[in-house]
Amino acid sequence: MTSVGIIMGSTSDWETMRHAAETLEALGVAHETRVVSAHRTPQRLYDYATTAADRGIKVIIAGAGGAAHLPGMAASMTHLPVLGVPVESKALKGMDSLLSIVQMPGGIPVGTLAIGKAGAINAGLLAASILSLSDEDLAERLKDWRQRQTDGVANDPQG
Repeated sequence: MTSVGIIMGSTSDWETMRHAAETLEALGVAHETRVVSAHRTPQRLYDYATTAADRGIKVIIAGAGGAAHLPGMAASMTHLPVLGVPVESKALKGMDSLLSIVQMPGGIPVGTLAIGKAGAINAGLLAASILSLSDEDLAERLKDWRQRQTDGVANDPQG
């Protein structure tokens, strides 16, 4: 059963959003990926968001650049947690995306992560953390992942 839905506004967003997918894969979390544009495919967005829970999705990670309406629009159509990843844009380096995602009106929350790759990785980790509340095996895998990360940090800067 799929646990996490990763959606993005265009295929060009995959370069960023693949890091969320790779993080989930490393943790053994089932997920799906789709291109769902708030502006170009509004019916696809509606269908995706309104049926996600019935299809086994428990958390949605939505990445978008520019006006970045995708995470907020998805959040407005589902009770599921939505994690927004601002994709770096050429014009404003992702600040436009960040501000569009983070400035949601009260009542429509979107958990907003960092711009770009770091945000996508952290979205994967946050989704896994949310799911681990009801999945002890995933909780252990997440703890192991974090321990490996800690163990990978050198004590001596000169090696």
